[in-house]
Amino acid sequence: MEEAEHALWREAGLSIAAPGSAIGWPRQAASFDYHRALHFEDEFEICIRIVAVGERKIRYACEITMDAKRIATGALTIVCVNKRPGEAMKAMPIPAEIAARFRAAPVSDDVAQPALEERS
Repeated sequence: MEEAEHALWREAGLSIAAPGSAIGWPRQAASFDYHRALHFEDEFEICIRIVAVGERKIRYACEITMDAKRIATGALTIVCVNKRPGEAMKAMPIPAEIAARFRAAPVSDDVAQPALEERS
């Protein structure tokens, strides 16, 4: 799921882990429900979408599929924090220039919804 998340940020012209940045994005919550088994060397697709952008948090939904069959669905919440050396991380508002690049995607009725009303 994190590789798909990083690709989403790159597509938006950003890096979730920009070198020298004073902003971090730790995971606040993560969950996955598995519906079918994957085996070593199986090739599969991962789709991730943003379901909510709040003042300090971004929530994603994710779906893993293989041969058009749902393998797993999940949810991930990240929090924007400051990363000042010698200080504890503290939640902070998402910078406007980052928030402006992301919008929650609408949920369609034909998509199963994992916890927190998400899907990717």
